[in-house]
Amino acid sequence: MPELQGVGDDQAVAELRGRLNMPSTSGVAGWMALLFCISLAGTLAARRYALWRDLLDHPGERRSHVVSTPRGGGIGIVLALLVALVVVACRNHHQAVAMVLAATGLLLVAGIGWLDDHRPLTPWSRLVVHAFAAGLLGVLAYRASGQLPAALIAFALAMALVNIWNFMDGIDGIAAMQALIVACAFALLARDPLSRWASMALAAACLGFLPLNLVKARIFLGDVGSGALGYGIALAMTLSATGSDATSPSTWALLLLPLSAFLLDALLTLASRIVRGERWWTAHVGHAYQRWARVLGRHWPVTLAYTLWAMAGSILAWLVSDRSEATIMAACVTWYLGGGIPWLWFQSRRNR
Repeated sequence: MPELQGVGDDQAVAELRGRLNMPSTSGVAGWMALLFCISLAGTLAARRYALWRDLLDHPGERRSHVVSTPRGGGIGIVLALLVALVVVACRNHHQAVAMVLAATGLLLVAGIGWLDDHRPLTPWSRLVVHAFAAGLLGVLAYRASGQLPAALIAFALAMALVNIWNFMDGIDGIAAMQALIVACAFALLARDPLSRWASMALAAACLGFLPLNLVKARIFLGDVGSGALGYGIALAMTLSATGSDATSPSTWALLLLPLSAFLLDALLTLASRIVRGERWWTAHVGHAYQRWARVLGRHWPVTLAYTLWAMAGSILAWLVSDRSEATIMAACVTWYLGGGIPWLWFQSRRNR
């Protein structure tokens, strides 16, 4: 498969257009604009619905916001992503089965999240549905690569990222902004048109949601949105890894670099809670981003800092993407170790 070098590269856009049967370069931009509008309209409709049904997140000791805010706005992102998957299935019949698997998994994750937004469910019931959806992504990865390790990695990624995006969705704009940066990075690193399309679609969907969530949020993602973002990122990552010529460990590791801000904060916080014997599956405000926002009394500086972190990881991934496997793995290990040190310092300082 030809290697695509950049989002604006003429050859990349031409091949993407050809594989998706689009008539012109403007057609790709038109589809992205449509997905943006679907996401924005869905978010606006979700806000009206949430106010009507009194689906509000109220301030509390386990919340980082101080004003009651509607939830469930992520349904707009879900609708946009479903349209993107349908477009591929209709215009490229060879990918129809893969898109059905992806859409079914997305609907399962979003659906259980939507129910949880209306009436809280047990963590274990959600995990069962997440596991089934992750299994569908594993099947997709196996069909694309023919490799069982790729299927297992895709399954693990879906399980992890769905829950990580739920854990990390606690202050204005942070979850959708991280997903936007990650999606743009995946589009830049994509080596085939399908993974590029999925990444661009995810970015457009996030852009449609952010106007109502980025500063002084008028609506939150809700479980329907945070879970869908995690699954969408796992899907884009799986398509990118299995769409390349070789699904080596360094390929997966490279794609983890843009996610480092969320992965480090979520996983290190989870590990520390388990070590302390806390009920790690319950809501809390112990993540570094939550403590930092509470200290500052504002959300946007923290969201900006995490955005810059994700952008730096994305740039590093791009810089080493054409290097040897050893160089890529060394860069990943160094980056994650470097990120873990300030996290440990900040958390230990706050504990004191």
